[in-house]
Amino acid sequence: MARYTGPSTKIARKFGEPIFGPDRSFEKKNYPPGQHGLAKKRKKSSEYGIQLKEKQKVKYTYGLLERQFRNLYERAAKMKGKTGENLILLLESRLDNIVYRMGIAPTRAAARQLVSHCHIVLNGETMNIPSTLVKQGDVIGVRERSKSLEVVQSSLASASNKYSWLEWDANTLSGKFLNVPERTEVPETINEQLIVELYSK
Repeated sequence: MARYTGPSTKIARKFGEPIFGPDRSFEKKNYPPGQHGLAKKRKKSSEYGIQLKEKQKVKYTYGLLERQFRNLYERAAKMKGKTGENLILLLESRLDNIVYRMGIAPTRAAARQLVSHCHIVLNGETMNIPSTLVKQGDVIGVRERSKSLEVVQSSLASASNKYSWLEWDANTLSGKFLNVPERTEVPETINEQLIVELYSK
């Protein structure tokens, strides 16, 4: 399956929450899409359906394809600790996600594009692989010639979220990944245990 590039609000309404970030359209219509979205009583989902929906929500939230997601899950399963928590923390350690968290891009999709188009540097070297897993102490920044990009400037101007595991220097437009966050620090509403149960079948 190719990466979804359609209307983000439609997908957000499917899951009942603004998974792509602040969305004015979602706030106006926060009910399921379709002609009868507001009035229609939906059939009760099966256990499998609920688990699958949670996995799809996470894939859409972080912008991963099925194979990428499966590989990351298998990596999480081999790590010490809880597989579900490990999965979320690996997702949070992706370069595109950190570019988004730092406020360099307004959405994860925009962050992925900035990385792919060589606008981001990792430890002083240009990096164009969004799925790169960032390590503790790594420095992420905007490439010198890209600092004046409108998408970067407007995103940084409106960025308000601060995260304890990230350090940001507004003068150099660069930041440091201080440490992998605790699961409780990740703001997304995700029930990762449902994903673990899905893959354990």
